[in-house]
Amino acid sequence: MDPQNESDQANPRNIIFGKYEMGRVLGQGNFAKVYYGRNLVTNDNVAVKVIKKEKLKKERLVKQIKREVSVMKLVRHPHIVQLKEVMATKGKIFLVMEYVKGGELFTKVNKGKLSEDLARKYFQQLISAVDYCHSRGVTHRDLKPENLLLDQNEDLKVSDFGLSALPEQRRADGMLLTPCGTPAYVAPEVLKKKGYDGSKADIWSCGVILYALLCGYLPFQGENVMRIYRKAFRAQYELPEWVSSQAKNLISNLLVADPAKRYSIPDIMKDPWFQFGFMRPIAFSIKESEVEDNIDFEDVDNNEDEVSMRKPARPFYNAFEIISSLSHGFDLRSLFETRKRSPSMFICKFSASAVMAKVEAAAKKLNFKVTGKKEFVVRMQGAEEGRKGKLGMTVEVFEVAPEVAVVEFSKSGGDTLEYIKLCEEQIRPSLKDIVWSWQGDSNN
Repeated sequence: MDPQNESDQANPRNIIFGKYEMGRVLGQGNFAKVYYGRNLVTNDNVAVKVIKKEKLKKERLVKQIKREVSVMKLVRHPHIVQLKEVMATKGKIFLVMEYVKGGELFTKVNKGKLSEDLARKYFQQLISAVDYCHSRGVTHRDLKPENLLLDQNEDLKVSDFGLSALPEQRRADGMLLTPCGTPAYVAPEVLKKKGYDGSKADIWSCGVILYALLCGYLPFQGENVMRIYRKAFRAQYELPEWVSSQAKNLISNLLVADPAKRYSIPDIMKDPWFQFGFMRPIAFSIKESEVEDNIDFEDVDNNEDEVSMRKPARPFYNAFEIISSLSHGFDLRSLFETRKRSPSMFICKFSASAVMAKVEAAAKKLNFKVTGKKEFVVRMQGAEEGRKGKLGMTVEVFEVAPEVAVVEFSKSGGDTLEYIKLCEEQIRPSLKDIVWSWQGDSNN
């Protein structure tokens, strides 16, 4: 019997494995719950992440959890949440982690800008932790205020290594390929599908975090999502007057669109603004036997790719989601929700002019007449009468970078259900040779 279920029936204190007393729920995601816990031997407070194996298998997340455990075994640092123990039963996995009681840094930033001294403290602790991860060959790939926790001493702890990458995931040239992370913090090169340096991408995210700490809002603003991301690709942002000149200089060397010209961590640590009051913490080692690695995570198809561009395990985010969620501000939690969306937008790796030619050719094959055309916008109409007249649609192409264009379809006439059916059954197949990722798809 599952020890958690057994303890539910036999002991209202809910003791698991005879070692940990489980308490209130601290948080809940799509496939796991996190509970407050206490070690009955040491009396230490812990957080216990309880994961159902059946749910992992269903959501294709087994490899990701294995990777998260492997990473957390590697990274033991004062400013990284510590994995204490991994246990499993036939139905569940239990990750016992350090309990960090101060909540997310996000909560502080969401209330407004921090003082420069406090922002510097958190940024120094973040860079110290990221530097240690990189020294062990680990890139985090999802650095953001929501994944930075504060302990009882108001010191920072990096958490959530679910999207992190290990050395073996890199190509022969040392580059990573899978686009993932949280939209507002993702480096421009991650979208380009040419491969990217995970360490440099982490540094971009650190730059966005530093900007947010000092300013109280995100660096790239615009009236629509395409213009916002176009600014990110070009690193176009403004710094308010209250930010000191030294801090401005550091940010200007972090938010650099070309990763080759972006500061490295040694560059950051030499920076005068960063160096003020900085004391490098002493990382602590771990014996390999301290965290067991013989846990039976699942009984699934072992041929599933660890990192797949064709069928990425959730919550890897496709390129459209990375772009489209940028305008949500700080709170991007809606990105994690499962929802059905109209198939009306896709991202591709062609210039805007090349895409326009492809769209017009597809319209001709579908017997649609072009009724209006201007720069990167085409209006077209079907030949046949439908339930509410002839179908009409507008196609607009946004070139967010030389290698990346987003194509958006919108209905301008006719029946909505007929429009959706047309998108699914005819438009998608007719454009499949240029599409990288359709909006809402998780398995392109």
